[in-house]
Amino acid sequence: MTFHEFGKQNRKTIILIHPSIVIWDYFEYVIPLLDKDYHVVVPSLPGYDPDRRDDFTSVEEIATETEKWIKSRGITEVECVYGCSMGGSIVIRLLANVRIAIRHAVIDGGITPYRLPWIITRLIAVKDFLLISMGKLGGIKLLEKAFSTDNLSGEDVKYAAKVLKMISYKTIWRTFESCNNYSMPSVIKDNCPCVEYWVAEAEVKDRKADIQYVKSAFPNTKFRLIKNVGHGGLAPFQPEKFVRGIRAVCKQ
Repeated sequence: MTFHEFGKQNRKTIILIHPSIVIWDYFEYVIPLLDKDYHVVVPSLPGYDPDRRDDFTSVEEIATETEKWIKSRGITEVECVYGCSMGGSIVIRLLANVRIAIRHAVIDGGITPYRLPWIITRLIAVKDFLLISMGKLGGIKLLEKAFSTDNLSGEDVKYAAKVLKMISYKTIWRTFESCNNYSMPSVIKDNCPCVEYWVAEAEVKDRKADIQYVKSAFPNTKFRLIKNVGHGGLAPFQPEKFVRGIRAVCKQ
C-alpha cells in the first residue's frame, strides 16, 4: 500500500481514505486546502493504486496495514481520520481496533456489515459486482442511478472509465464482499472522543441500515446531513465545503 504525504512539516495528522471506483487523487482539490495546517496522509488502497499491480485485500487488512504505517512513522495521535463509502468501512474498523489514538473521525456514507443471513449477503455482493462490472464494460452512467451519485460530467465519466479499466474483476468482487461483510469485535470500545457520520441528502434512504448500525456500535456519534450532494460527491465537487466540515470537526 502506498501512502501519499503532504504538509509533513505540520504536527497534526489527518488521514483521508478514498471510496471505491476512484484512486487517491479523489482528494486532489482538498489536499491544497489542508496541507498548510495539517500533515495530510492519503493511502492508495490495494487494487486502486495506479503505481502497483495488485488486488483489493479486505477492510480488516487495510486497517491493520494503515495502523502499522502510522506507528512506523512515530505518529502517536491522529487528529482526524476521514473515509468515504468503502473508506468509511475502513474508518469504522480502525475505530473498533483501538490500536492507534484517534481524536476525531468522520464516516462519510460509510458501509457497515450486513446483519443478514449469509446467502442474502452473497446475493447482494453478486448484484453489486455485476453492476460495477457492467460499468467496466461501458455502462458507466448506470453508476449514477444505482449509487445516488452526483450527475457526472463528460470528464467525470472519462475518469470513471479509466479507473474501471485499471481495476480487476477480483478487486471489484473483493471490494463489495469485504465492505458488506467485514468482521467487527463482539464488544466495541468507543474510545474516539468525536465521531461524526455524514450522510448526503441524495442517499438518506440508502444509508438507513448503516446509520442504525453506527448508532448501535458508536452511541456517541453525531449525524450530519450534507445537503445538495450525492454519495461521495463532497470532496471532488465541493472541496471548500468538505474542508470547512473537517475543520469544524477538529475544533470539537
